[in-house]
Amino acid sequence: MEKVLIILGCPESPSQTPLALYTAHKLTKMGFDVTVASTPSAAKLLEVSDSEEFYVQKKVDLEKCLESLEEKEYDLLVGFVHKDAAVSYFVTFYHILNTKSIAIVFEKDPELLEKFLNDLKENTDATLISARAYHNPTPLRVKIDKAFKELED
Repeated sequence: MEKVLIILGCPESPSQTPLALYTAHKLTKMGFDVTVASTPSAAKLLEVSDSEEFYVQKKVDLEKCLESLEEKEYDLLVGFVHKDAAVSYFVTFYHILNTKSIAIVFEKDPELLEKFLNDLKENTDATLISARAYHNPTPLRVKIDKAFKELED
């Protein structure tokens, strides 16, 4: 079974937690063994939103995961990027893992969104999914579905 690591930073955007649960569920249904690495605050939101661990069974602290991460430990990296710090984390995980990667990039400010996309393009070869989003997860969900369909093909 292929392994996927989903990374979550600060849960400031209301779209992040539902999209993370959705993404974890979709990848699990596709046959991936899913682990979510997150900040403590993002972990608390996951815990409350998925108290029965229906969508996410494996969780790890983002910093602890980073400390022990090894190349090719996961077959797929999926990162939620909506802040400068999230760009940095994604690029770091990307270069350590050296594996297929997808960045889900979202921000309500179009200039910041463009900056995050440019930074990721300059520093990775990851597949980039992006939308101007903050409260409404639907534009990203549609693009996530499309990207995951390509993964299956």
